[in-house]
Amino acid sequence: MIEDYLDLQVTIDKIYSRKTIMLKKQVLFISNGTGEDLNANLILQSLLKIAPEINIVAMALVGSGNAYQRLGIPLIGPRKMLPSGGIFYTHFFNLVKDLASGLVGLTLRQIQFLLNYRQYCDFCVAVGDIFPVTMAYLTNRPFVAFLVSTSSYYEGKLRLPRLTRWCLRSPRCLAVFTRDAFTAEDLQQQGVKKAVFAGYPILDVLSPTGKDLNLDPKIPTIALLPGSRLPEALNNLQLQLKVCEAISDLETVQFRVPLVPSITEKDLQTIAKNQGWEYQSSGTLSKIKKNKTIIVQCYWNAFADILQQCDLVLGMAGTAVEQAVGLGKPVVQLPGNGPQFTYGFANAQMRLLGISVKTIGKTPNNPTLWIDAAYTIQNILKDSQYLEKCQANGRERVGQKGGSDSLAHAIAQLL
Repeated sequence: MIEDYLDLQVTIDKIYSRKTIMLKKQVLFISNGTGEDLNANLILQSLLKIAPEINIVAMALVGSGNAYQRLGIPLIGPRKMLPSGGIFYTHFFNLVKDLASGLVGLTLRQIQFLLNYRQYCDFCVAVGDIFPVTMAYLTNRPFVAFLVSTSSYYEGKLRLPRLTRWCLRSPRCLAVFTRDAFTAEDLQQQGVKKAVFAGYPILDVLSPTGKDLNLDPKIPTIALLPGSRLPEALNNLQLQLKVCEAISDLETVQFRVPLVPSITEKDLQTIAKNQGWEYQSSGTLSKIKKNKTIIVQCYWNAFADILQQCDLVLGMAGTAVEQAVGLGKPVVQLPGNGPQFTYGFANAQMRLLGISVKTIGKTPNNPTLWIDAAYTIQNILKDSQYLEKCQANGRERVGQKGGSDSLAHAIAQLL
């Protein structure tokens, strides 16, 4: 523990030894997960444009904080990749695995670090749920909370843990931002008058790059979203390929897959071999079935292009599915083996995102899962009224572009 403390103190000294730092306000972003890190990054980028005189550092409570590192934002505090990726609440065994991997010790070290660091902090932005909110409270500095990990849509009424509610009622909590207007209204009625919906940033990263996806405009396009965490995303993609086979027996469609950089061509070759497909160059998976060639084309760095141009999403992801719904796309989900995307997670996501999302079955071991998903997809693509409702539902549940700037302006005013 002494060595840990000394290492953390060295990190602080490196970041804050510059004399010019003393002239700037120190804003600490605290987040706890991949989606939370994304939202925090979008807000802080807008905030730096509005108030370039501030200095921003970040504390990623879950995972490695890659989103911050890509922007060159200094990361403070101990970090560790846990088996569940921070999604231990979807299954009891995920919590057991995290505990066995040192969750308690990691949390205690993070708290210890923050208590030593807080003298350098002027203001905090907590993005996530009870964990970052509590950590922001522990700094004894003014803070705002963006409750991006929860919504009143889950149960009809938001039931915050007592600790979270206590932190939010503190006079040092200057604002409580919510991910949708419904949640803000609910919290207002519960007496949290500082609750406000100022936007949801995740749609602000969906500007297409103009990448040529080689699409036939006369054929429906299905986007496969297997997720971003490995090896789970690879397992999810194998399940999705079975649906591709089943839907191809019913309809002529085209498939596009946006891949995260951590998935390699070697991974695709392994999947093709395991599933009886062939892997061709440039991310192309193919299979001949009933004298018909099924092609699944994978792309790196084409997420926004694929999501914007698809007609339907076959999703096994979190934030990416929310983004698809925000664009008005219908989503069909398959329950996976986890650790993140299980039936419990998928069911919660249906409650959160409303009519745009349909989950097929409760287990990936269901022998009729693939054909059931295929018939559901076929019916959705032919239901023009439902597709129109998905557009309106997306605006209601996720909002519109511009959330990053709206939140940044609100935070800048408080600063």
